Amino acid sequence: MEVVLDKQYPVAAGAEAAWTVLANMNELATCMPGAQITSEIDATHFTGSVRVKVGPAVAAFAGTIEILALDPATRTLKMIGKGADKGGSSASMELTANLVAIDAGSCTLVGHAEVIVNGKFAQFGGRMMGSVSDMILAQFADVFSQKAAVAQAALQPVASASAASGESAAPAAAAPAAPQAPVVAKEFNALGLVWALIKGFFANLFGSKRSA
Repeated sequence: MEVVLDKQYPVAAGAEAAWTVLANMNELATCMPGAQITSEIDATHFTGSVRVKVGPAVAAFAGTIEILALDPATRTLKMIGKGADKGGSSASMELTANLVAIDAGSCTLVGHAEVIVNGKFAQFGGRMMGSVSDMILAQFADVFSQKAAVAQAALQPVASASAASGESAAPAAAAPAAPQAPVVAKEFNALGLVWALIKGFFANLFGSKRSA
């Protein structure tokens, strides 16, 4: 089964800062719920894993990532990922993502993905896969935006106390800032997805009856 996704998400950082996240596969992977890079084969090939939690059970997928293109001029990433679990299900995704600048403090993440799913997960059908994708990508975009905002703060020059006051004396050294915990997506829980789909189903059902 194939699912085609075209998405746009606002990013609370400028395109330059957001590009430092998009171009870094290790940082980008942790935006995806339950995903991580397990090894770097070379500059364009990686291995990784994704964990999906269903109540007390955890399904693990192992796979590979290949960067097809990384263009700083257009801030565009093209990549393909392939993975499989022990139960025989497999999936592949070819992704093109780029950043569109809005102003110094914001941009838009634009993505086009073609996802092919085989095995038991293909039995859920296109509607279910679309709902799964929307929920996962919404969390991905939220974490991406947070990481980009952290990168933007790091890129902004810090004005010295003497420059701000006009004094020539060297300012006292500022106390080092406390280290921030890394921004990482939470592990995806399929039970939460199922409950959201059930609520959406009944909301649409009763909404249709009221409008009839």
